[in-house]
Amino acid sequence: MEANRNKPSVGQRWSHARPTKTVLFWSCVASMVLTMIVGFGWGGWVTGGTARATAETMAHDAVVTRLAPICVVQSGRDPAKAVKLVALKDESSWQRGEYIGKQGWATMPGEQEPDRRVAEVCATLLMPSS
Repeated sequence: MEANRNKPSVGQRWSHARPTKTVLFWSCVASMVLTMIVGFGWGGWVTGGTARATAETMAHDAVVTRLAPICVVQSGRDPAKAVKLVALKDESSWQRGEYIGKQGWATMPGEQEPDRRVAEVCATLLMPSS
């Protein structure tokens, strides 16, 4: 019982603690590493390259979304649309985009080649029940 009375409390030991420069340095390094692990792992932080790639993907997706209805309109102007839609329905779902590209419906005004992703979205818009 006598030993417990002479033992300093946690608060007293804390107030008397004097960390060395080495301990202080490694504590700072450890806290920075922990902050980065938490930030990049669970905080949603990304590098500049990842942010740039994500922005480019989102921009391209937005352009495709806006161009696909033009593809549908261009298909409506085709005199042989009915026959070509029957042939489109006979194509497998993964070949429909290629078929639409061959018809020229996914070739936007001023472009030389059809856009594959526009053709795929156009096929989805033309064949919604399939």
